[in-house]
Amino acid sequence: MTTVRSMVLALSCLFSTVGVGQEPIKVLIAVDMEGVTGVVTAEQLGPAGFEYQRFREFMTDEALAAVAGAREAGATEILVVDSHGNGQNLLIDRFPPEVRIIRSWPRPLGMVAGLDSSFAAVVFIGYHSGTTNRHGVRAHTMSSANITSLKVNGEEVSESGWGAMIAGTFGVPVVAISGDEAAVGELLVRIPGAEGAIVKQSISFHSANTMTPAAGQALIRERVREGVRKRGSISPVSPPSTEPVTVDITFKNYRPAEVLAYLPMFERPTSHSIQFTVKDMLAASQVFEFVGDYEIGLSP
Repeated sequence: MTTVRSMVLALSCLFSTVGVGQEPIKVLIAVDMEGVTGVVTAEQLGPAGFEYQRFREFMTDEALAAVAGAREAGATEILVVDSHGNGQNLLIDRFPPEVRIIRSWPRPLGMVAGLDSSFAAVVFIGYHSGTTNRHGVRAHTMSSANITSLKVNGEEVSESGWGAMIAGTFGVPVVAISGDEAAVGELLVRIPGAEGAIVKQSISFHSANTMTPAAGQALIRERVREGVRKRGSISPVSPPSTEPVTVDITFKNYRPAEVLAYLPMFERPTSHSIQFTVKDMLAASQVFEFVGDYEIGLSP
């Protein structure tokens, strides 16, 4: 009985949300899968793949490593966002009870759903490089099946760049990212002070020289801890918030651009692309989520 009571007390201390006199420190951890240690092909990335169930465990372990690192740096509240595929990959029963988890789609703000100005930091786990990057395992932006380019005010952006711009609109810095060297490099160019956990080196689109899962998790825990610890010295991405935001989306096929151009808010500068202008990145995110999620046959 004494042992059980001691364990409960220890867990309560470990996961207490706010200590006496301590300011709340909220951290959002967005988790993708292509950048998880060891991932190289579709065999790891979806339910049809023979390794998917095992790699769901590795994805969950990397998210848990990020949670642990954030806690060690003083985080008092953590929101984990399942941002890969169907949004139902993480094994949610393995997370501490105080952690909240966002699952499935559609949802406002997409991969960084739930974010607002009350957060102190954002972390990207398992991220990959963008579709125009010549390097990186499974490099794509938002939809490998449908999109070949995403630009904000003429600048090509990756998923990490798009998420960092949304976070910047709220004044929140992205403090750490994990993935291959191409994914980490893309974010560090945009946010030099962020921490990067390079868990594999890309060889080609479907090949990598990778750490073991245990080594990758240890590195993620260390880098997230450091990123959250020094969050005050990392500047949020300055979003294009003082002027209208123009977004260009180029599709692999021409029909999406053709049909979307029926709406007066969209222009069609090329056969495969659309362009729209809105007031800020939050509005841009709303439009982008509509473009990606709407189907006439949606039910219920």
